[in-house]
Amino acid sequence: MRKKIAIAQFACLFAVLLSGFRFHMEPKAGAPVQADVCIYGATAAGVIAAYTAKKMGKSVVLIEPGGHLGGMTSGGLGYTDIGNKYAITGLSRDFYRRIGKHYGKFEQWTFEPSVAKKYLQQYLDEAGIRVIYQNRIISASKSGAEIKSIVLENSIKPEARTNQTIIAKMYLDCTYEGDLMAKAGVKYAVGREANSDYNETINGVQLMKGHQLPDGIDPYKIEGKPESGLLWGVSAAKLEPNGTGDKKVQAYNYRICLTSDPNNMVPITKPEGYDPTHFELLARLIARQPERKALNDYFIWSKMPNNKTDINNRNGFSTDMIGMNYDYPDADYKKRAEIIKAHETYTKGLLYFFGHDPRVPAELREAMLKWGYPKDEYVETGNWSPQLYVREARRMIGSYVMTQANCEGKEVVKDGVGMAAYTMDSHNIQRIVINGMAKNEGNVEIGGFGPYPIAYGSLVPKEKECTNLLVPVCLSATHIAYGSIRMEPVFMVLAQSSAVAAVMAIDSKKSVQRIDIAKLQAKLKTDPLVNGKTPEILVDNEDNNVSIKGNWQPVKKGGYGPSFLATSESGQNGGTVTFTPEIAAPGNYQIYVYFPKVAKPASEIKLSVQAGSETKNISVLEKDIIVEGQTSGEWYHLGKFNLPKGNASSVNISAEGASGAVAADAVLFVPVAER
Repeated sequence: MRKKIAIAQFACLFAVLLSGFRFHMEPKAGAPVQADVCIYGATAAGVIAAYTAKKMGKSVVLIEPGGHLGGMTSGGLGYTDIGNKYAITGLSRDFYRRIGKHYGKFEQWTFEPSVAKKYLQQYLDEAGIRVIYQNRIISASKSGAEIKSIVLENSIKPEARTNQTIIAKMYLDCTYEGDLMAKAGVKYAVGREANSDYNETINGVQLMKGHQLPDGIDPYKIEGKPESGLLWGVSAAKLEPNGTGDKKVQAYNYRICLTSDPNNMVPITKPEGYDPTHFELLARLIARQPERKALNDYFIWSKMPNNKTDINNRNGFSTDMIGMNYDYPDADYKKRAEIIKAHETYTKGLLYFFGHDPRVPAELREAMLKWGYPKDEYVETGNWSPQLYVREARRMIGSYVMTQANCEGKEVVKDGVGMAAYTMDSHNIQRIVINGMAKNEGNVEIGGFGPYPIAYGSLVPKEKECTNLLVPVCLSATHIAYGSIRMEPVFMVLAQSSAVAAVMAIDSKKSVQRIDIAKLQAKLKTDPLVNGKTPEILVDNEDNNVSIKGNWQPVKKGGYGPSFLATSESGQNGGTVTFTPEIAAPGNYQIYVYFPKVAKPASEIKLSVQAGSETKNISVLEKDIIVEGQTSGEWYHLGKFNLPKGNASSVNISAEGASGAVAADAVLFVPVAER
């Protein structure tokens, strides 16, 4: 009996010890992390926000739900969507200057993913910020309208019971999905508003010609037989009236980085899960247009440095996986992962199809086989981008909603803390049957307007909903206005503005809705790099300190800023335009002149720089002005000059004797940092 009791006692003791052993082997949740500012999402916007807040003296915690730094900026989108360089200011512009220095230029807007990641990491290193990777939000705790804390789970092993609590005074949601915003109970929209909601004309359902399938493409599995069912990717939904709102989301894709360097190439192979029936509609499209035998007929195949690409969607059937992302914005993490994987399989399958399917013309197959995945990109993720291009998910319904009227300049906000200038752009949203043919619906590309301000009110929720949250990525805008704003450089600008606002709110002990907007605007203007140093000076042709002599006409599109001046190609007398800066801090300045593209430009342009009492004449050859990427022009370096305080210096652009059109747009004076 005693023996049985002893054995039982030993067994009980062993069980307790074993239980304790298991307990100690399991990872424990850490103590709450406290910071002044919590930034959720290490996109390029998140990096700039974190850097800004830290440089302004606040403690910062930067959280990334995945393992990738930089979002789309380092995720393949190297052919930067700019719209107008004038709209890109502060640290965002500084980033493209750092990229330029890497490639031996003043600025560069086309780049390799790894280079973008390197310089985003550089900001974090300079500020001493370490990213908390692979942690995603599962809840937010509020007291009234104030977020008190958020709880994160391990993104890879959510079952590991390593939940982490973050306590901060201010929160910024810099993700493409707006998960922190949603968990905080802030109202948001998904999909398209009806035109009638905000008095717009190009929101809601839009059947346009852009990126469209040509007439005559049969949508059925057996051509001419509707009873056979629809091809993959074609929806049975009916076409609603123009301008009708819905919950559908514009297509996502991958911005694909390939290389043509055989020494740096991983061959494109058949992906797991490849299904050739997914490309039957594409095969019919190819058969219908046999004259199209170049890759650029089916992709926007943009060349990046070092024999690499940024490939984007083009025409009726391409990299956009139309209609397969509707659930993504509000999906749980498991469902989102499935949607992301489906997009990866589709895109890799598309590349494989073009290189190997016999229905693809030999010329196209041969062209595709010259490309492969670069060995030196995305080395941690199998040479494939870890960032799906989530063009649009949730959009906050904030204190102010940006609309089509703001984009077109019909309504101009007074609380602008950043600018946008890109075309109102929506990719296709659904592929449906119209008159027995497969058609794409939802594409909109309408521009023609200059840079416009983005309201601070569009970055903050309504005060009754949340008082210590800023949302610079999933900001408050209608679907069609968001299509103009949603560009990576603009997100970085708005993130910097949001971080400065968060610091001001902490220091003034006010809600983000009640900070002094004028002081915020002044801070962004006078300290654009958050380093307290003398900012560069821009003199634009529309400024008061520009004098014009002769016959110069304003051109409203294609320059730096709202307009530029140009002479006619046949003008004989031309005249001059003189740009005079007000130099507050005397010293050495690098001077740059912006030259936009003009029809039939003069082969030689004569300029003169007045640096105090000294004058230097300069001739610029048109062939030396090299414009790259999605931009209307380029900065040309005139040299380094010592400029005295005041307005005794100037740059003069002359059209006298020119053999073609001459443009006068903007002049930049960049102070030289003295060592």
